[in-house]
Amino acid sequence: MLLLHQTPRSWDEYRDVLPLLASKYRAIAMDTVGFGDSDPLPAGRDSIEAWAQCAHGLLAALGHARAVVVGHHTGAAIAVEMAALHPERVEALVLSASPYVDEARRKAEHTRRIIDDVETHVDGLHLAELWARRKPFYPEGRVDLLERFLVDALKAGPRAAEGHRVVGRYVMEPRLAAVRCPTLVIAPTADPHAYPHAPKVAAAIAGSRTIEIEGGMVPLPDQMPQAFAAAVDRFLSTLS
Repeated sequence: MLLLHQTPRSWDEYRDVLPLLASKYRAIAMDTVGFGDSDPLPAGRDSIEAWAQCAHGLLAALGHARAVVVGHHTGAAIAVEMAALHPERVEALVLSASPYVDEARRKAEHTRRIIDDVETHVDGLHLAELWARRKPFYPEGRVDLLERFLVDALKAGPRAAEGHRVVGRYVMEPRLAAVRCPTLVIAPTADPHAYPHAPKVAAAIAGSRTIEIEGGMVPLPDQMPQAFAAAVDRFLSTLS
């Protein structure tokens, strides 16, 4: 099982999910290329397609011909591309808080506010701005989750914003239609960015299933690791 994180996080988004899944699955959480502690691609090469190819490359290097792919936010877009690119290598998909990128979103991308796009200040005010922008989408009082986000955002540097733009450029509609493997769409009800799009994502993938996680927010995997892992496990258990 390969787990893919949102922008601009790292494998750390699944830190508390991994031990919950590890009793039944070989669960691997990777850094998307250019995030966390991974090296970036050459300038101008970032795309969902390139990131999906890198993820397939990791699985191949580890000797895994097939895998279940789990993605959250940006990770869900990468997971879709992985399944469309090499359907023979993806046994099942779990798309958590998936974006839905259609022509309308692509056209509006240049006018859209990028949440993590802040100007660096020598006095560090940009750190407070990043914190303030993200805080409404995190559970009240979970300072630890915001701290984990901020560490990853600082590691990503300019890619913290660029990762969102990469998603906004993705031609997603034909890739969703190309998915043929069993698919679960996880819809966190308190995630205003993703929850409204869950029905469109599910409708675009033949035979997909949807589950809502009540109270789930933008940081769902590290906000509610037990509920997240249980949803993944229940879905996979029905396929065996």
